[in-house]
Amino acid sequence: MYRVLTCLTTEHNPWLVLLAGIICLLASHVAVLLTQRARHAEETARWIWLGVAGAAGGFGIWSTHFIAMLAYDPGVVVGYNAQLSLMSLAMAVVATFAAVTCAAFLGGVAAYVTGGLLFASGVASMHFTGMLAIEFPGEISWSQGYVVASIVLGAVFAILAYGLALRGKSGAARKYLSTLMLTLGVVALHFTAMAGVTVIPAAETLDPSLLLSPTLMIVTIAATSLSLLTCGLTAAMFAVRAERRAADGEANFKRLVQGVTDYAIYMLDLDGKVSNWNAGAQRAKGYTAEEIVGRDFSTFYSAEDRAAGKPQRALEIARTEGKFEAEGWRYRKDGTSFWAHVVIDPIYDDGGALIGYAKITKDNTKQKADADRIAQVSRNLDIALESMSQGICLFDRHENLVLANRHYGAIFGFADGFTAVGKAYRDILEQGYVARLPDKAVALARAEEHYERAMKVVRAGTGVTTQKLSDGRFIQATYNATEDGGWVVTVEDITQRLQTEEKISYMARHDALTGLPNRAVFNETLEQEIAVAGRAGGKVAVIGIDLDKFKEINDQHGHAAGDLVLVELTRLMTDALQQGEFVARFGGDEFAAIKRFDDITEVHDLVARLERSLVGEITIDAFEVKTGASLGVAVFPQDAREAEQLLANADLAMYRAKGSLVTRVCFYEGAMDEAARQRRALAQDLWEAIAKRQFHLHYQVQKSVSTGKTTGYEVLLRWKHPVRGHVPPMEFIELAEECGAILPIGEWVLREACRVAASWDQPHKIAVNLSPVQLGHQDMAALVREVLIETGLNPRRLEIEITESSIITDKERALNTLRQIKALGVSIAIDDFGTGYSSLETLRAFPFDKIKLDRSFMNEVESSQQAKAIVRAILALGQSLDVPVLAEGVETRDQLEILQKEGCDEAQGYLLGKPQPVTNLDHDSEVRSAEAA
Repeated sequence: MYRVLTCLTTEHNPWLVLLAGIICLLASHVAVLLTQRARHAEETARWIWLGVAGAAGGFGIWSTHFIAMLAYDPGVVVGYNAQLSLMSLAMAVVATFAAVTCAAFLGGVAAYVTGGLLFASGVASMHFTGMLAIEFPGEISWSQGYVVASIVLGAVFAILAYGLALRGKSGAARKYLSTLMLTLGVVALHFTAMAGVTVIPAAETLDPSLLLSPTLMIVTIAATSLSLLTCGLTAAMFAVRAERRAADGEANFKRLVQGVTDYAIYMLDLDGKVSNWNAGAQRAKGYTAEEIVGRDFSTFYSAEDRAAGKPQRALEIARTEGKFEAEGWRYRKDGTSFWAHVVIDPIYDDGGALIGYAKITKDNTKQKADADRIAQVSRNLDIALESMSQGICLFDRHENLVLANRHYGAIFGFADGFTAVGKAYRDILEQGYVARLPDKAVALARAEEHYERAMKVVRAGTGVTTQKLSDGRFIQATYNATEDGGWVVTVEDITQRLQTEEKISYMARHDALTGLPNRAVFNETLEQEIAVAGRAGGKVAVIGIDLDKFKEINDQHGHAAGDLVLVELTRLMTDALQQGEFVARFGGDEFAAIKRFDDITEVHDLVARLERSLVGEITIDAFEVKTGASLGVAVFPQDAREAEQLLANADLAMYRAKGSLVTRVCFYEGAMDEAARQRRALAQDLWEAIAKRQFHLHYQVQKSVSTGKTTGYEVLLRWKHPVRGHVPPMEFIELAEECGAILPIGEWVLREACRVAASWDQPHKIAVNLSPVQLGHQDMAALVREVLIETGLNPRRLEIEITESSIITDKERALNTLRQIKALGVSIAIDDFGTGYSSLETLRAFPFDKIKLDRSFMNEVESSQQAKAIVRAILALGQSLDVPVLAEGVETRDQLEILQKEGCDEAQGYLLGKPQPVTNLDHDSEVRSAEAA
């Protein structure tokens, strides 16, 4: 080692040694770098890299050796044999080429051991051949030990260098360390070998002038070597950068393709088989790469599409036209389908040969559904627009038509194509007016006026205009500005609507049947007349009018006939009116009249004319109807100063006339208010009587005419007023029906009567009267069922009594209610029979369980043969219908004997027993008394 160091430091020029080391380092780096490039290159590119590595590396190592030789000072003048020098260069190049070729093509340990040995042997051959090229006077003596050591060191370092360069990943640290090892191998071989050199001078000398200048050789060799190495290194660096960019690009592309999950991206070979598969394809179609690669892409088509050859046709179109693009249903691994947008592109190699296809599939199911929905909405919108009764059109900010429905042109009578898209609004107006008006100048002026009016509304943002066409129709246009400066206008033919509104307005203020003003107009007119009379010091008469027995006309001849009567009476009254006189209908058979006057004789004259119009006989549908009316008169300001009170007073007077037997006309008097107040007070007391339990029941016995045995009891309501004392039923029953108190009273009567009857030992019937109000305003069947369950009374012991008037008001509803009650097992009796107008029809319409003969017939049966004949007829009717008859009002023994002789079934009256409390009942020794709870 000491000899090597001595040789290096004392026998060599240090600057040239440094230069040789630099060149050696560069040559080694180029050799390592290009060897690595060659290992990763393919075919021609690999041999090019190997050739460059052998030439550049070999020349650089040879330059290192030669410069180091020039740095050696043997103490004599030396020269160099050109042939041997070139041979040593060739050896360096060939050895380096052989070494990098083995390293590039061989694998494992053999690669770097073989490459290292070839490199070391080549460097040794180059070194010793180059030493033989030295010409000087004398000879060289070699130390065998140094020679062997130099070769071994060169081989060891070379093997280490190739091992570092070829094993594992080619990182920067390994690259530079392998360069250093290769440099050490060259340097160690050279200087260890030089340490074993002994120069033996001879007596002769060489002429320096015949030798090449060492300085010139050093400069030439160093420049050439550095240039060659720089070129090799530069090429390697550019190649590395290019490969790195390519690798990065490929990696980025792979990451991009594999990272795309919204698109299925994959390759097909020439036969249409899948050759690769990205994550988006797996997500879209459900197959993993292992499951699908190698299978035909027709797997994604339906069986029908495969049978029709659609997959093969898609590849053919891509091949012949350069691209295939389509949409259709494709199928996943699980059998579900999705709407796919498919693009297939052919792929060619550098020589232009087709090598396969790139296929991109996008799941557009949602987009298709959205598009279908939008299309459906558009179709629906078109249908809606065309089905609208209004015309509608849209104009853009340039005032050009964007769309218009068919009805827009139809409203104005435009010809087809008149409202073409893109047409200016002003042109539509001008052409429309010119087509409708004979004078063009007038038409254009009207169009300009229309345009300015419409634009004013559009600029305001929204508004409505109405125009009347020459044919009398009214067209309403509604404008609404849009955000982009355009506007929407809807047009509608409102002619019929205006006519309807006018009719509705008229109907709202007039009676539909008679055409007379209604109550609202009457009140307005009365207020105006009172105001005028108050300012002028005049008077106003209000006349309340109510037709007499008009209900009987409806009942006997029907409501249609009643309507005809009303129309005819209205005509007669209207014809009788003079200027300044006013008549209105309030509803039903109620009318009212107004007259502003100065002399009371004017009022008497109007009343007389109205009375003549309303009282008499009129012919309706070939039958005569006798009409009559009651009139009540109240005068402003003496009877009342307010319109409402004045009308109320006229009504009071009219009701007084209605109750009179001698007059049809009655003027208001102050005493009438007192009677009305008493009636209202009594109605209020009725409600208090319910709450304070002031009512109680009396029972009147009903007996068999033939045997005299008790068959039942009729319940009669009694009221003991705390101030008035006992109030007769005829005074409060009708009032209770008017104010509605009959409903809770009637329910209490039914419940109390059933409770008491249920406590009797004998199963006598209990008869309860049912008011028409109860039958029409309450679910009586449900109430009866509830009471029977609550009291435990046998339904067969309960008898409900009704009058004919209860049925006539709403016959269908009343009979339905009675059927429901009868279905419970309760008996139904018709009360006051023979006094109505439809007795026989009533009996035919409903199977009553009993007929109660009105007491009015019993009052005359002893003295009147007609009364006796009627009683005999009713009894015969009952027998023929198999319905028992009960006679009311039997007060004498003769009356009872007549009933017995005529075959009457039952009777009640004072002769048989007066109404009395339950505690006083004797039951004719057949029933023991039961105390009321």
